[in-house]
Amino acid sequence: MLMKSGDPTAQLIYGPNGFRVMRPGNHVLCAVSGVPIPLEELRYWSVSHQEAYASAEIASRRLTGQ
Repeated sequence: MLMKSGDPTAQLIYGPNGFRVMRPGNHVLCAVSGVPIPLEELRYWSVSHQEAYASAEIASRRLTGQ
């Protein structure tokens, strides 16, 4: 999915089994790379850091401190 500059960024609260939308939008930004992640493709996040990640590899690196 292509993001346009005017597309709103969602604000989410990340839980252990899903997330809750606090501010509607169609994507969030990866906490590491800054790449937009469409909500329907969001699979990786940290509950303790309240961050989204674009891939499993990015999430693993971030959470292991690499």
